[in-house]
Amino acid sequence: MNELNPIKALLADVPFMVIDGAMATELEALGCDLNDALWSARLLAQAPEKIRQVHQAYFEAGADCAITASYQATVPGFMQAGMTAEEARALIQLSVTLAQQARDTVWQPGQTDRPKPLVAASVGPYGAYLADGSEYRGGYDLDRDGLVEFHRERFELLLAAGADLLAAETLPSLEEALAITDLLAENPGAQAWITFSAKDGQHISDGTPIEQCAAALANCPGVAAIGVNCTALAHIESLIQAIRRQCDLPILVYPNSGEVYDAVTKTWHPAQCDHTAADISGLAQGVEQWLAAGASGIGGCCRTTPEDIQVLAQWRRSRQIV
Repeated sequence: MNELNPIKALLADVPFMVIDGAMATELEALGCDLNDALWSARLLAQAPEKIRQVHQAYFEAGADCAITASYQATVPGFMQAGMTAEEARALIQLSVTLAQQARDTVWQPGQTDRPKPLVAASVGPYGAYLADGSEYRGGYDLDRDGLVEFHRERFELLLAAGADLLAAETLPSLEEALAITDLLAENPGAQAWITFSAKDGQHISDGTPIEQCAAALANCPGVAAIGVNCTALAHIESLIQAIRRQCDLPILVYPNSGEVYDAVTKTWHPAQCDHTAADISGLAQGVEQWLAAGASGIGGCCRTTPEDIQVLAQWRRSRQIV
């Protein structure tokens, strides 16, 4: 792991980073059944070539950063599915290898038309392991020390696998974010971005003000960026503004497509707003506002596709930006 902030290094070449989009949405489009507690992580064992294919599609669309398929991948989760601990550890590290392989297919050393894309290893929240929707509520049965212990093994496995940085994402609580900073402190030189799920334009999912989160994380060693993901489009601008009031770190946003997720039924429904999953320009329509508010990286989360990311990359190129 590079001790320098890899996001800031990439931003020296581009005015904002294009992050990839949804993994599960594309796997389902390829015919994969993800109705499982492991979600897309199950494919690490059953169809890793499909995961690599999705990563490659996002890189070809113009993404500067891929997020690995390790969001739902944990040693206890895999073991509950019948795997050994060693098999589980190998699959977690395979998630990084697949993204690296896809990048190496699309980008070659010496290429000058785009910076070398990053591989960010996903560290999903404790709620993702529980598979009960609590990543959108918080209120876990673990305290900060318990969360540190839960995240530690996967955290260290992903670092050892050689990702450019970690992506601690969809966190519903500041306490879980602080647990990630504890692990960063245990691993000098490690870098991670921390992004929260948010319930509205000012608060993360458990109700904590996003400004409070930004203030608490602003000076923590190893925190490469702060932001929000898996959040409605309508809330993004005000969340960016609130974060920017409290810190100078890069701000990353990768919202959902515009549909609304029901964590109880695990289904998606059309939102009463201007953007739907059929409107692939939804992300791009927010870019100018989000950049003006202070965003440094923009991508997509649930129900977004390589077409969405291609629109973002084309928008950047159309303004004579690399």
